[in-house]
Amino acid sequence: MMKHRFYLRSALSLLITVSLFACESQYQKIERRELESGEINNELFLNLELGMDKRDFFETCWQLNKEGILTNGPTELSVEYAIELPSGKSAKMRFYPDFVDNKIYLMPVEFVYDGWAPWNEELSVENLREDVIAQFEKWYGPGFFEVSNEDKSLIAFVKIDGNRRVRIFKKSLSSVRAEIVDLNISKNLEKSPS
Repeated sequence: MMKHRFYLRSALSLLITVSLFACESQYQKIERRELESGEINNELFLNLELGMDKRDFFETCWQLNKEGILTNGPTELSVEYAIELPSGKSAKMRFYPDFVDNKIYLMPVEFVYDGWAPWNEELSVENLREDVIAQFEKWYGPGFFEVSNEDKSLIAFVKIDGNRRVRIFKKSLSSVRAEIVDLNISKNLEKSPS
């Protein structure tokens, strides 16, 4: 009788495990595979990296500011970079990282086309999103895939390389937001939010 219960429990456990993996979304499968790979990718842009010390971040930005590459953004906590996107259109790229233990773990970035106006379809947020994806493919390689809710009212394009996840989505009528995060740290923060 004990032997039958053991086999029944084992079979039930296996069935639940298989069911859970069968229900995994494409995103969840890719995230799990990439995290299990143990690969570490910390590169961001402009010699900035995930895991970079806060002091090193400020020193790097200060040096790029002295060289005329970066300027202060429109808010007190933003750095601005004038960038030409793959379409040839110019845009402003604004960023400022989130730190854990004085190290970068999340880099939110916002893009806005120069000269954006609601009536200018060439500078639409949809075109901007495609341009930002193309720029990020230049930096991080191809492999972005679409993730959305059921009615497609929320759409993001995602790429995961080991610990680094890049997510790109429309933020407003004029801006696109990208978030580059170290998934290992993000997962740990979700487990213990303090």
